[in-house]
Amino acid sequence: MATLKQVAAHAEVSVQTVSNALNAPHRLRPDTLQRVTRSIELLNYRPNRNARSLRTSAVELIGYCVPSWPHGQVHLVMDQFLHALCTSAESSGRHILLFTAPVGVEGMPVYEDLHARRLVDGFVLSQTETHDPRHAWLKEQQIPFVSFGRVWEESTQPGPWVDVDGAGGCATAVQHLYDTGRRRIGFLSWPQTSGLAENRLSGWRARCGELGLPNHDELAVRCRADTIDEGARSTAELLDADPAIDAIVAISDILALGALRELGRRGLVAGVDVAVTGFDDSPLASVVSPALTSIRQPMDEIAGELIDILTTPDPKGPTERLLQPELVVRGSSAPG
Repeated sequence: MATLKQVAAHAEVSVQTVSNALNAPHRLRPDTLQRVTRSIELLNYRPNRNARSLRTSAVELIGYCVPSWPHGQVHLVMDQFLHALCTSAESSGRHILLFTAPVGVEGMPVYEDLHARRLVDGFVLSQTETHDPRHAWLKEQQIPFVSFGRVWEESTQPGPWVDVDGAGGCATAVQHLYDTGRRRIGFLSWPQTSGLAENRLSGWRARCGELGLPNHDELAVRCRADTIDEGARSTAELLDADPAIDAIVAISDILALGALRELGRRGLVAGVDVAVTGFDDSPLASVVSPALTSIRQPMDEIAGELIDILTTPDPKGPTERLLQPELVVRGSSAPG
């Protein structure tokens, strides 16, 4: 493999000029940059990533722990996120290293080993939780990191993050249902221990209140798990307790699919008798019948913001970025 000195000799420039071509190309005249780039290509030169990152504190290889989900569930939205994250990293000349680790303190040795062996320069975190041990350890070690999602139930966030406005998304769904004539809107939530659930629930509750619609606890059923069966069971509970319900906002597409199943079992037409909306706009949303209205998370934008925060030494913009989701209207709430 060619060395930096050999590239410099071939291009008839200094070693510093070659370094500038790799790390600060804006400092070179176009003709000089072109000559050095040509020599790099001809000699098949590959920079020593470890040496460079040690010198510059650059984040080039990014570690991401692939989440594990209960009961072997497949999380289609996180699959979309992972694809977007890899694409965004690669577009900036970086790569994602995937790994698995236990949740909580049991997983910390994995993070420590990856960084000690110089396999990664920083981390993107997800599945963050209250008092997550990763934040404190990464801060102490001065290892760059950024979280997809906020840490709930803490007065201040333990590090930089990018998240989607879940409360705003659910409020948008309520507004859409109201605009289509719905006046009694139920909500399918997750257990109260989930900060994310409380955030999305607050959007439903606030917008219903603003519109003069009922928003009491009996209209919000907490599902025991994020499954189609639980969505169907909870929908049955809602309708049995209050047959006047004419719309349901579900906290996820999976629960919304359960709602569609229960409506069909009762002979009710989704979008006509009872409108249904989901959250995430997963691939399943467009293939069911009727197609599911859902809140779409901007995965490409999320990934881009995460990579930007992580790889910018001194970000000029905020390192806490709340992005707005988009309502995708389909037949389950507005039959055409």
